[in-house]
Amino acid sequence: MSALLQNRLLICAVLAWLCAQVIKTILYAAVNRRLDWQRLFGDGGMPSGHSATVTALAASAALEYGLDSAAFAVSAILAIVVMHDAMGVRRQAGKHAKAINELMELLGSSIAPEEKLQEFLGHTPMQVVFGALLGLIVALILG
Repeated sequence: MSALLQNRLLICAVLAWLCAQVIKTILYAAVNRRLDWQRLFGDGGMPSGHSATVTALAASAALEYGLDSAAFAVSAILAIVVMHDAMGVRRQAGKHAKAINELMELLGSSIAPEEKLQEFLGHTPMQVVFGALLGLIVALILG
């Protein structure tokens, strides 16, 4: 357990995710004028927690082991894949879920709230960029 708590890469990544989720929850509350605790652990929204996490991981690997290290190479490729997926497939899946939920409502279907499809899945490019910036800042501060 002590080794986990001393792992800079892990600490940076988890802290970046936590910061993104807290910011996301506060922004959601400010815009919607209600606090939704599910946003603290949910997907989607501003900034991207996924992007913050993988960017902090890659940046801290670069700072700790260098740009020529395997740790940086693996984490950088992981970051690219995760951020591309967040803006692509997951974003489209969220749009589809919203359309299906609206269609079901128009058809008069009485779907229980817990059976509705989850709409917060992916991210806009701006949400990804701000998540990545947050991850970079966290890594630079802790690095």
